[in-house]
Amino acid sequence: MTGTDRPDGGWAPTRALGRAVLLTGLLLVAAVLLGRVDLVVLAAPFALGTAYALRRRPAAPPQVWITAEEAHLVEGGEVTSTVTVGNPDELTYDAVVLRARVSPWLRIERASLAGTALATGRPGDTGSVADRPFVTSVAPATAVDLELAGTARRWGRHPVGPAGARVAAAQGLLVSRAVYAEQARTRVYPRTEPFDAVEAMPRAAGLVGAHHSRRPGEGGELAGVRVFAPGDRLRRVDWRVSLRTRQLHVAATLSDRDAEVVVLLDVLAEAGRSGGVDGAASVLDTTVRAAAAIAEHYLHRGDRVALLEYGPTARRLRPATGRRQYLTVLEWLLDVEARSSPHEPYDQVFGPQLLSADALVVVLTPLLDERSAQMLARLARSGRFVVAVDTLPVDLPAPKDRGWAEVAYRLWRLDRDTMVAQLREHGVPVVPWAGAGSLDQVLRDVARLATAPRVGAR
Repeated sequence: MTGTDRPDGGWAPTRALGRAVLLTGLLLVAAVLLGRVDLVVLAAPFALGTAYALRRRPAAPPQVWITAEEAHLVEGGEVTSTVTVGNPDELTYDAVVLRARVSPWLRIERASLAGTALATGRPGDTGSVADRPFVTSVAPATAVDLELAGTARRWGRHPVGPAGARVAAAQGLLVSRAVYAEQARTRVYPRTEPFDAVEAMPRAAGLVGAHHSRRPGEGGELAGVRVFAPGDRLRRVDWRVSLRTRQLHVAATLSDRDAEVVVLLDVLAEAGRSGGVDGAASVLDTTVRAAAAIAEHYLHRGDRVALLEYGPTARRLRPATGRRQYLTVLEWLLDVEARSSPHEPYDQVFGPQLLSADALVVVLTPLLDERSAQMLARLARSGRFVVAVDTLPVDLPAPKDRGWAEVAYRLWRLDRDTMVAQLREHGVPVVPWAGAGSLDQVLRDVARLATAPRVGAR
């Protein structure tokens, strides 16, 4: 909740007060000059009415503040914000004109004061109900809430406000200067697209987890039966084999270990136009939603997930597990922005001891910058397990300009297809993002290559 008042927020006379004083003065002057008592009688109501209205004047300016919803809000969900006007004085505010600005990604469809609907958006209306002014009155020492309700159309931190109010008091003879409230931020988390993947992992390096490793230990997968050794637990004794061989045997199992998944977001370029949760998706939309889905899947399985940005800021989220990490991932994704940079950010992102050699690196990239392809090739040459997910919209429209724009677009498409083919020749699988099952076949291939014997040259 935020709220600030301007230091010069006082009260000023309105034109109605000026007209009443002017008319009263003219009538009195004319009565004196012409010697007419009837003009004094005619001016008396104006003078008495003005004096009665100004018998009590407001001493403090009105108060305005904004309350944003703090609940876990996801794209497409209902958003509710409140703009409050407070009256600290002991006289009634006759009229309060209130207006607030709202982010275009928050489609405000209903506005109400004290349970009374003031405005409702029509179906198909792209405008916001909050764009219009609202008028109400406020009793002494009370506050009135303007509730704005609608739909969150896109992920991010969206502003509600600033909001401004002007108040008329003393029966419209005094008006306050505009009082403003600072904007509040509403957090809208990306909607997690349906995603699932096979259990195949290139290499499991943790101590506990859901992936079967080749190392013996406490786990759920049977590796065989062996002779009892000091330190083995009695519950592992295989009594059938022990009775048959006349020697104590135990069941050997393989340890279950977790894996580290690094989701790398390429934020060097943006393409496409975002249409919100129900419209077309831009590169950044696909990248953020896919990252949230992949992180949720692997964190639910007990793996460690880290996030990296391939861009000028090189933001990093350290690997961790659990629900707290998932909430941290969602919060981290709200600040993702596409920024171009003339410098190569590879050394900032993949510096020494920043990326585990056993991690599965899932790169979300539109492949619009040549440096992105070079980064993928360097990761593959370093021996890491890399999977590239193409986030470029499939229906990206061609430029509508005349001349050579369409020809240049086709040439760019051919050059990009050649780049993708070269990456695959270098051992970097490139798959388009398609939700559930997008990485199944690729993960199987990567896991099979990781477990295959390597030929070393003498």
